[in-house]
This record gives sequence, structure tokens and C-alpha cells, in this order.
Amino acid sequence: MTTTTVPVASREDALAVIDPNSYADWDKALDTFDRLRRDTPVVRIDSPDGEFDSFWLLTRYEDAMRVSKDNAHFLNAPRPSVFTSKQGEEFARQITRAQGDESPNLVSSLVALDAPKHPQLRRLTQEWFMPKNLRTIEAAVRELAAKTADRFVAAGPEADFVPLVAAPYPLHVVMQILGVPEEDEPRMLFLTQQMFGGQDEELNKSGLANLSPEQIFQIVTGAVADFEAYFEGLAAQRREHPTTDVATLLANADISARDRAGYYIIVAAAGHDTTSASTAGAMLALARDPEQFAKVKADRSLVPGIVEEAIRWTTPVQHFMRTATEDTQIGDVTIKAGDWLMINYVAANHDPAQFDNPRKFDATREANRHIAFGAGAHQCLGLHLARLEMRLLFEALLDRIDSVELAGEPRRAKSTFVGGLKTLPLRFSAC
Repeated sequence: MTTTTVPVASREDALAVIDPNSYADWDKALDTFDRLRRDTPVVRIDSPDGEFDSFWLLTRYEDAMRVSKDNAHFLNAPRPSVFTSKQGEEFARQITRAQGDESPNLVSSLVALDAPKHPQLRRLTQEWFMPKNLRTIEAAVRELAAKTADRFVAAGPEADFVPLVAAPYPLHVVMQILGVPEEDEPRMLFLTQQMFGGQDEELNKSGLANLSPEQIFQIVTGAVADFEAYFEGLAAQRREHPTTDVATLLANADISARDRAGYYIIVAAAGHDTTSASTAGAMLALARDPEQFAKVKADRSLVPGIVEEAIRWTTPVQHFMRTATEDTQIGDVTIKAGDWLMINYVAANHDPAQFDNPRKFDATREANRHIAFGAGAHQCLGLHLARLEMRLLFEALLDRIDSVELAGEPRRAKSTFVGGLKTLPLRFSAC
């Protein structure tokens, strides 16, 4: 990567961007992104120990939006679409090469594909996740939200919101859509946490802090293999006994086994873990701000604002990587063909040029055009489902609790990719 004057991050800043532990200290991470955005909004990150290839970090909203929408000049597939070590990329290529479809991405999901394959696969379920079709499941989701709120109240007056509400609720919704039996949901949660939480010793269940990239990749690879085996069995069942669920749709689609497995995995895992993080983030904000809680409890028209602000404020998907197809200019920096870029959604969603007082959680924020769902052709397929789930849940919760406050210190996951709270101890009073 060369340019007339190449802005290069300091060793300390590089570590802050690539170290999963950094994202567990949210305010400190935001401080780092604020400073980089102000001083060097497009900056090269060099791995201090050489474990990772260099890449360009984008911290401004306008740059993140531009690259997200330009799918002709910034591709997903040539390099890993999620920040990965050199060794991890080589492992992925070895595994997928043996499967006859060499790729730097272990899972052949929508987030790892480019045109023309990406739009072809996306169209398979696009209509299923649109508002018109989601209205057919709204009553069932509303009933689940009510039961979830009841369970939370019954556990009071103190409870950890994440394992009791934020994690199981969206998991159950997505598993019902996929046709996964309820008794298999704990397994799906475990595999998701291993795949997305591979860098966190509590989520990956290893109990070992600071695992090497090779150890993390082995955990993730094992989770992916288990996912693939499970969903291939489910697909076989749906071909023999079709229903109206998404699993049946994918089971009977004319696509490869690898693409089908990738589709199942992205719907199953990303479809609930991200909503879980946003849900916990919304409740954290309300627990910290009694005035805002009272305001939204008195005026339920503010609930959609709570949902949208939580998604921006939390930004569960913290980044995606892209590869430049040709030389281009971003700000004052020349990006060369083949260069790797990180679209940092956390930084973009906290850009004061786009959001007034971005660290403040404001349910009344106007023109909340955040980028937490991505943008352009790769905008999140399940964004309407996520909004529906969160709206119905908070309507149910507000019906059942009169006040809420923190009962301990929340803790965030150690993760560079999908992040959020892993504990949220609350004290509350029921209606």
C-alpha cells in the first residue's frame, strides 16, 4: 500500500483496533475512534506482530457509506470479509479448497459473496423477510414477547437481562422461522457464541483468555462444521416433508450444499446474535436514564425510536472488510487495487458529522440514518425482522415494569466482529 504520504496508525492504536479485548472497554474504544477520525480518518493499520495483513481503517460515516454502497469497486470475496489473521485465511482456503470451492471465507454466506452470485442467492429469501410477509408471523412473535416479559418479571426483582431475555428471545424467533425444534435451540446458541464469540473465553466456553489466532480459528471451524452437519440434516427432512418455513425454501433451492449451509448459518447465527446485542443495549440505556424510561413508558410512539437508536448506539456488527478493485481516492489517501479496507461501523455510527452528540442515547433522535445494517446491495436481509422483534418486546416489557436500574456492572464481549453485552444485571419493579 503506497501513497505520497501514508498515514499509519501508531502501534498502540493498531492494537486498539485489532485486539478483541479493546472492544470490551467501549468508551475507551470510542475515544480511540474519535481521535483517529479527527486526525487520520483513513489510516493504515499495521499488525505489530505481523499476524495480520495491513489494511485501511475507515472511521468517517461518509466513507463507510460510500464503500458500503460501491459494490463494483469494493468487493467482499477476494480477501476475508471479516478481519482474519494470515494463518486463519490460509486455513480457510485449505478447507474450502478441499471442498472444491476455494475461498478466503470459511462460510459461503451472503456477507462473503459478490455479484452475480450474491443477488441470485439473496433473491431466494428476500420476499420472505419483507414487512408484508412478516405480518403473517407478527401475532406469534407478539405472544413470545409477552411470555418473555412475563418470565423476566417472574425472575425479579433482580435478574441478568442477557441470558434471561436478550439472548433467548430473538434466538427462538429465528429458530421458528428456520424450523429448528425448540429443544435444539441451546445447541444453536452455543454454536453461535463459539462462531462469533471465539475471541472471548466465556462465550467460546474454553475458559482460556488470549487464545492464539490458530486456537480461535479451530473453535470457529468446529462450530461451522457442526452447523453445516445439523442444517444438512434439517434440509433432508424438509425435502421429504416440506413446510412453509425458510428451511424448506432453502432445502429445495437449486444451489450447492456449501451455499445452502452458508445461508442457513447466516440466518441462524447472525439473525439472532445481533438482535440480542441491540436489545440488551436498549435496556442498558433505559436503565441508566430513568427520565427517558418514564418518557417512553408514557408514550409508546417512542418505542420505534428506542429500537432504531439502540441499533445505532450498540452497532452489533462492528465491521466488515472490503477489497479494492482499482486505484481510488478516499479523502486524502490513495487506495491501491488489491488493498484491504475495514469499514468500521462503530466509528461511523459515532461520527459527530452525522449524529449530534453521538454517545448520547436519544429515542427522539431525528433522521437516524445509521449504518448498523450496512448499506446498498449488502444491507442486512433481516433488518425488518429485527425491528419487529425489538418493538414487540419493548412494548411487552413496558407493560410489565414500572422502573429499572443497574444492579451491577454490565460486561461486554471481547470481539472485533459481532459485539455487545454478555451480562446486564438489572433491578426493577413490576407493575
